[in-house]
Amino acid sequence: MKNDSTIEERAILLAEYIIDSKDTVRGAAKKFGVSKSTVHKDIASRLLKINYSLAMEVRKVLDENKAERHIRGGMATKLKYSHLHEEEKKKNA
Repeated sequence: MKNDSTIEERAILLAEYIIDSKDTVRGAAKKFGVSKSTVHKDIASRLLKINYSLAMEVRKVLDENKAERHIRGGMATKLKYSHLHEEEKKKNA
């Protein structure tokens, strides 16, 4: 099992990364090679005990991401279907 200082350092690094990059929990998890659950646990629980003000700052970014989630999802769907539509046009041409 990892020692507590390593876990605390990871929580701080994750928070700083998310704040600087405005990345999502999923993006941070991929970047750091950990699960989304681990990122969430580090940010939501551990960071509150380590550095409360940093936790509040990262919470703002995550709340923004959550509010914009439906927009990003809609853009991804639009892009997916526009590619499919273009491929269908090429087949029929």
